[in-house]
Amino acid sequence: MKILVCGAAGFMGMAICARLAAAGHEVVRGVRKPVRAGDIAIDFAADTAVERWCGRLAGVEVVVNAVGIIRESADARFDDVHQRAPAALFAACAKAGVRRVVQISALGAESCATPYFASKYAADRCLTSLPVEWLILRPSLVYGPDGISASMFRMFASLPVVPLPALGAATFQPIHIDDLAAAVERAVASDTPSGQQIDLAGGTRVSYREMLECLRRGMGFPRPLYLRIPAPLMALVARVAGWIPRVPLTPDSWRMLRAGSAADAAATATLLGHTPKGIEDFIPPAESELLRQRALAAWRGPLLRLALAFVWIATAFVSVFVHPVEHSLELLARVGLDGWPATLALYGAAALDLALGIACLAYPRRALWAAQAALVVGYTAIIAVALPDFLAHPFGPVLKNVPILAILFILAAEEPSWTT
Repeated sequence: MKILVCGAAGFMGMAICARLAAAGHEVVRGVRKPVRAGDIAIDFAADTAVERWCGRLAGVEVVVNAVGIIRESADARFDDVHQRAPAALFAACAKAGVRRVVQISALGAESCATPYFASKYAADRCLTSLPVEWLILRPSLVYGPDGISASMFRMFASLPVVPLPALGAATFQPIHIDDLAAAVERAVASDTPSGQQIDLAGGTRVSYREMLECLRRGMGFPRPLYLRIPAPLMALVARVAGWIPRVPLTPDSWRMLRAGSAADAAATATLLGHTPKGIEDFIPPAESELLRQRALAAWRGPLLRLALAFVWIATAFVSVFVHPVEHSLELLARVGLDGWPATLALYGAAALDLALGIACLAYPRRALWAAQAALVVGYTAIIAVALPDFLAHPFGPVLKNVPILAILFILAAEEPSWTT
């Protein structure tokens, strides 16, 4: 069959395309930026009119909609991406004679508890009202080596002190991406009855702590310490994080996390023809070390950047507002600076420290780490020559430059990637 997969470049879409192609179907990828021959350019943030879809459906027998966003941005709103564009696509499918539409919704969408759920459910209802064969698949949390949410959970699981938000009785039943792709393969088959809304869940129901423990064991980490976070504090963190672009934690995602994501796996097993994977089988031994290193890299780099930013910014603050200026000027006099050049050097150095601290957060680059290392080495050399007594100071103010240089070396060696 000729199958159009919308969202083919996404985490779920790529797995679905690979599965359908392996089954012998002619897969047409619907993507925002076509890169392969036969790709169709789509943009769910803009393609909200039926006319924009009709010409793209020529010869298409089945459409799979795997487009979704976890949080809104200036150019991607839930109403457009989850509701208006899918509604236009579904109407165009009915008009063009597409035989079947498979909609990837979300487990719990019918609750409409958040804008994410409400927009998904609105598209589901639109599809069920049209004269076209349809199946709606509502997956729980979807796990895969490259999934954003899965990567986030593995990162939390890898921490030496694991935060445990207060989630009450919430339980989770994540489904593996392989089972999701297999479910879509079955859903497009003509012998699978249409008109079904199927909850997709994995083979194991777990609490949030049990989920992280399973992932942690799979990556080969020892038992950690746990830090319980009260619900009000977590809600405050989610509210603050909601203002930070690209951070998946928002007040809405916090509400969905507290609600849990679990369902009877019987319907999934019936569709697949076998029991879906349980979370204890998500990380095979062959992937353990790779996922372990990815999880560590996901928080190691940011932690080192935050530490450096704190050092530079705190140093600037102390230099200007805490340490007596006359004492600082006395030290500069020993270096050979007096009068206005000394004052300019003091406040100029503080401004430079502040700028470097901000740059650690906003503009992480190899050139930045190299510049900071050069500055630290320069400061150390000047102090060693002009203020040698600091080399033997019991608090080791100069010796502490050694671990700072080590941090800069690590940051320079690690290329930024999707994990960092």
